[in-house]
Amino acid sequence: MGFASFDKLMLKKNTSHNNPPAHTAPKQEKLWGKEYWKVMTTNFLLFFAFYLLTPLLPIYLDAQFDANKDIIGLVLSGYVVATFLVRPFSGFVVDTFNRKKVLTICFLFFFICFAGYIGAGTLLLFAIVRTIHGLPFGAATVANSTAAIDVLPSSRRNEGIGFYGLSNNVAMAIAPSAGIWIYHESGSFELLFWISLILSFLGFLCATTIKLPKRAPVPGKRKLDWDHFFLNRAWLMALNILLFGLCWGIMSNYVAIYGQERLGITDGTGIFFAILSCGLVLSRLTGHKALRQGRLVQNCAVGVILSLAGYTLFALAFSQWSYYLSALLIGLGNGRMYPAFLNMFVSVARHDQRGTANSSILVSWDLGMGLGILVGGFVAEYTGYSAAFWLCAFVQATGTLLFLFATRRFYLSRRLE
Repeated sequence: MGFASFDKLMLKKNTSHNNPPAHTAPKQEKLWGKEYWKVMTTNFLLFFAFYLLTPLLPIYLDAQFDANKDIIGLVLSGYVVATFLVRPFSGFVVDTFNRKKVLTICFLFFFICFAGYIGAGTLLLFAIVRTIHGLPFGAATVANSTAAIDVLPSSRRNEGIGFYGLSNNVAMAIAPSAGIWIYHESGSFELLFWISLILSFLGFLCATTIKLPKRAPVPGKRKLDWDHFFLNRAWLMALNILLFGLCWGIMSNYVAIYGQERLGITDGTGIFFAILSCGLVLSRLTGHKALRQGRLVQNCAVGVILSLAGYTLFALAFSQWSYYLSALLIGLGNGRMYPAFLNMFVSVARHDQRGTANSSILVSWDLGMGLGILVGGFVAEYTGYSAAFWLCAFVQATGTLLFLFATRRFYLSRRLE
């Protein structure tokens, strides 16, 4: 080899050493993986099977057992109480035991309860089955949403949680209408019970196929403490979500009567909730980029302000277009606010507290909704529905200010990197 060739070879080596090849951008982790699709499908079937019956159960109880309005309300409220009571313990169970086994066991009992409706020959037996049904429903919602967090890649978790909510939003939007249509076509309540039974069984089968990653043990973890039942690190966030749940409770339960009394709208409730559901879905589709980029606070701020505009317009209700526009704004606002809040709850929790984080936000929301139903009914009884919805707008404004000036900083100071 000549000196010239040798010099060229050495120059090539030095050049390659001093100028390494440019690094390519890291490949984005896959969001829509097989396990995520399974969790989404399981959640959709869970909510669809449950809400297929919801609008028709009062009619069934009246026709089958000749139950009056008070008894119907008492029977149907049993599952709400059961769901509310079981959720704090669900978080502890999901975080303590094998999450896959907890999910499949809860879903199995959820499926079995539909068979109980078919076999319930008395009003008392039906009431018992309905109340018991709230237990696996409440536990399964916590277990499945925690499974969704587990199967998501960390870089896409915020975005994935936002999309996950679409599965129950879509189910809750179309299942009641589907149930009403099936009943009108067939005239059979038993057929609806069988359809829900089959759908829940398919959901159970789907749940059994989900593969969850193994959890790393947490050193020095205590076996049992209060933090297993409620995420103490998120107490102010829980208070904030309670206020927003209170507004939702007032709106969702008294919207039909308010529309009829204020604007003379007698058959617009279905349209109202259809528009609201469209807002929920649209906000998830348009807000996922902000969630993927980790802009939780900004996404939530937009959501609570949109909701405030919606509830205020709803209280004004000066025409039908404002009535329906308020539904769109409330849907858009809550569709941005709730996924952001859920991500914030998860972000301040350890990986072994994800179940507790899920149950904490659900319990706070449920408690707010329950208070909204009670307070809204009391205010409407003594001062009218208009006053109840102005109270709703005032509480939403309070929650918005609390988030913008306190909860936002509270979250940023406590999130775990």
